[in-house]
Amino acid sequence: MLWVKAFHIIAVVCWFSGLFYLPRLFVYHAMSEDQLSKDRFVIMERKLFWGITTPSAIATILLGSWLLIANSSYFMAWWWMQVKLALVALTLVYHGYCWWHMQRLREDSSRRTHVFFRIFNELPVFMLIGIVILIVVKPTL
Repeated sequence: MLWVKAFHIIAVVCWFSGLFYLPRLFVYHAMSEDQLSKDRFVIMERKLFWGITTPSAIATILLGSWLLIANSSYFMAWWWMQVKLALVALTLVYHGYCWWHMQRLREDSSRRTHVFFRIFNELPVFMLIGIVILIVVKPTL
């Protein structure tokens, strides 16, 4: 089970690194004025999203589910695990929202500015902080 946990942590790190970098690309994409730059960002965003971020999210969910099912009687008895799973669900929503923004930027139909994407870029930090604190500290009420 330690191997599963190790690969789960690796997948989480890869997933969040993609979620941290993708919106940063959106910032630069939104600031781009020439078509060559916009086309370059479309390629970079697509490769990051489909090549690293999404496969890492899938691996995170599969490996995390394996760990959860193997220890469900323990984990599901604690409120912090349920909150952690809610944060993971929120992270999946954020992931989907990144895809939506990626599509809008590709079609050149995004109405969001680089300032929006700078703020949007910070959101997964808070989810990661919550997830790590809950799973490591396992706070009691």
